[in-house]
Amino acid sequence: MKPEAISFDTAKPLLVFGGPYSNLEATEALRRRADVLGIPPGNVICTGDIVAYCASPEETARLVADWGCHVIQGNCEQQLAVAAEDCACNFEDGTECAALAKGWYPYANTRMSDHMRAWMGGLPGTLHFDYAGRSFRVVHGGTAIVNRWVFQSERDVLAEEVVLSGADITIAGHSGLPYIARVGRRVWFNPGVIGMPANDGTAEVWYGLIRAIDGGVLLSTHRLAYDHHTAAAAMRRSGHANGYARTLITGLWPSLDILPPAERETTGQRIRQRTMRLGPRAEASAEAAAVS
Repeated sequence: MKPEAISFDTAKPLLVFGGPYSNLEATEALRRRADVLGIPPGNVICTGDIVAYCASPEETARLVADWGCHVIQGNCEQQLAVAAEDCACNFEDGTECAALAKGWYPYANTRMSDHMRAWMGGLPGTLHFDYAGRSFRVVHGGTAIVNRWVFQSERDVLAEEVVLSGADITIAGHSGLPYIARVGRRVWFNPGVIGMPANDGTAEVWYGLIRAIDGGVLLSTHRLAYDHHTAAAAMRRSGHANGYARTLITGLWPSLDILPPAERETTGQRIRQRTMRLGPRAEASAEAAAVS
């Protein structure tokens, strides 16, 4: 699919996020954060999977659509648009993740309106743009495979994906973990997801910012606190995904099936917010630092 080109108010930062996951409370909190930061809807990008585990699929989809931000299709949008029977999340058969999907996906699928299915079906599969002297590409999972898991520890996968993307910086989602990875002269930027904690033992969720600075660009990941107790209570009332309802409280995923060994070993360890600064020239070296 040919990438859809977009442009922005270059005087403002970009806010990027993945996976609202039917978490209405977290998505509302993120929209409020964008307003506080003075970031207009046209400078906001979602990497897809608006609808998934949590209790408010239709309401969350309508909130994102009404926000007017840029959105691409994740595997969930592709499946829900045609009322498919499964989420096509790329969970292996027989795993706990696959079993859990048999609870939350039918719940979401039966609650989507025809209007929102049509909206999802009309979303682009990818985006590309230039900002602060860099080329960007937005994908959901992998560049060619929408539901591919791409994790920071898998350097061979990252090396393959940045070549396929062709952009200086690729913004991606799907994996659920925030990170910024330098791969040669290119960068893979996953801002994390807003609908579910990052398996680090905290209830906070994640988004990213992109700022033009000193002739270059600054990428950063950020935590967001929200009313996770209300979101979890709504899931418990529906009873469709109690494992994920616990995750909203504990910050620990109900299954580690999809994680490579390196990411699995960091379960329960608090993730630090990160920044990466890229200088004004494409060949400039990056500086990455942890921030509190």
